[in-house]
Amino acid sequence: MTSPARRHFERVSAALAAADAGEAPMQGEAYELMQAALFEDYRLLKSTQSMERKAEIKRELLPKYAEYVAGVLEAGQGAQDDVLMRVMLWRIDAGDLAGAIAIAKYATQHGLTPPDQFERGTPAIIAEEVADQALKQLDEEGADTTALLVHLEDVEALTRDADMHDQIRAKLHKALRGACRATGQLDDAQHHLERALALNDRIGVKKDLERLERERKQNAAAAPTG
Repeated sequence: MTSPARRHFERVSAALAAADAGEAPMQGEAYELMQAALFEDYRLLKSTQSMERKAEIKRELLPKYAEYVAGVLEAGQGAQDDVLMRVMLWRIDAGDLAGAIAIAKYATQHGLTPPDQFERGTPAIIAEEVADQALKQLDEEGADTTALLVHLEDVEALTRDADMHDQIRAKLHKALRGACRATGQLDDAQHHLERALALNDRIGVKKDLERLERERKQNAAAAPTG
């Protein structure tokens, strides 16, 4: 386990490097050390076929980058940072949506671009990957649906004005529907269902919309009057 002194050093070093870089691409010893670690960890992940196991490995590896990320977010001026962007994606895959969204807010504010292999822009990646992870978690027993709703609402607000394929935005609204329904917000759930359907009529929510409308009518009929 890394000592508190070492963690402090890593955070301060990253903050100084991020401040020095300004708006130029990230550089410096702190960044290069993280790049080297990321390269080795990426090789490990590439040799693993199971997606479930990949997510477990990412959860094990991510603490290594926590102080670097904290330092960059604290003092960064918007330098392009491939380590930061990769950690954002790994946090989503590992189920750490709060941690990923913290980076996403910085990335969208400063216009950071995703790693080279991605053809989508940063807002589209954030919207789709978070929606996929939220939909997965909503299917799991014991999911913190209130937290998921907050995360999805953050992402929707963060990416609302960005240009992206309608299918991606539809998936985000589908995930919002699930979180709203799970937290008992049926009116909002219907709104997101209708929005998802308007954006992509093959999103797979038509039957769910019918069920939701019936459920809302039943609740209205059962509600006390006067």
